[in-house]
Amino acid sequence: MLAIPWMMVIGMVILVIIGTMALYSASDGVWTASVQQHLLRSAVGLLIALFIAFLPINLLFRTSFIFWLFIVCLLTIIPFIGVGAGATRWINLGFMNFQPSEPAKIAVILLLARYLSLRTFDQIDKLIIYVPAIFIIAIPTALVLRQPDLGTGLMIFVGGLGVIFVSGLPKRYVLLGLGTVAASIPLIWGQLYDYQKARLLTFLNPEKDVLGAGWQITQSKIALGSGGLFGKGYLQGSQSQLDYLPEKQTDFVFTLIGEEFGFVGSMTIILIYFIIILSITGIGFRAKNRFTRLVSSGLAMVIFLYVFVNIAMVTGVLPVVGAPLPLISYGGTAMLTTFLILGICLNLSLNSFKEDIEIS
Repeated sequence: MLAIPWMMVIGMVILVIIGTMALYSASDGVWTASVQQHLLRSAVGLLIALFIAFLPINLLFRTSFIFWLFIVCLLTIIPFIGVGAGATRWINLGFMNFQPSEPAKIAVILLLARYLSLRTFDQIDKLIIYVPAIFIIAIPTALVLRQPDLGTGLMIFVGGLGVIFVSGLPKRYVLLGLGTVAASIPLIWGQLYDYQKARLLTFLNPEKDVLGAGWQITQSKIALGSGGLFGKGYLQGSQSQLDYLPEKQTDFVFTLIGEEFGFVGSMTIILIYFIIILSITGIGFRAKNRFTRLVSSGLAMVIFLYVFVNIAMVTGVLPVVGAPLPLISYGGTAMLTTFLILGICLNLSLNSFKEDIEIS
């Protein structure tokens, strides 16, 4: 019997439907091109996921370095061929704008899992083993930060560290890493752009400039609070329908849902994501090979970071950064990246019984 994680698949389908409804509401109840594109991209993404699901798992293993190198090359040349207002993050493909930093999260996890799964448990205890792993994470992270894109860069970095941690990283190295990061905060602050510093300062005190830098988070909190327990009703959100809510199709789509469906609707969304993350994590627990365990842990971390950063951002727990809500927010590359994760997870689940990955 095929080991298909049905809870993950069903959860993702439900999120696509919710996303379609949310985008229809964000378009003031009109069937716009963005709603159509959301459904079209979902259909294409599902086909891609099914294709990846039935590939030989050793192909994922063997091509991980090529995939990582390809993404690094794209991130390297994007300042010269990319497009974007204020930040060069996309490559115009004609039919859509492709953002290489999104699949970079997957590329880092696959290559890290390959590298660390080939190490013995005796080697895992040695600090020198983690030097190549840090470079695997640091190179794409640095290229993304150069764009500049602080939010995505940090997600790549944290997702990679999650894989290293699951691989069996000794506690003393964890403490050493935390100490190094803490000591580097003044240096990191000095390297931030002025607008990034402004976002952090606005996060600490959004009421200081309610009509300026604090406008987005203030309107988001008003919308979420006005939703109450059960919400104002579908297509009845005053903040969103009167266009007080910024970026309601992308970064702040969770706020739109919270206003229209209230606390119950918001918690339902979070519960679905929790089930998906738990399902992906379960693939790693069932797996009999280290590569599958590490990849599933890393991909579960990616989904968690997507959800956590977006929801924490719109509720004022984190500074405002560009972070879409998977399968709900409008966006091409982020959605296709999520379906890539779905396909890889299906592949891992179907091959979880294998004790070893054929390298050759």
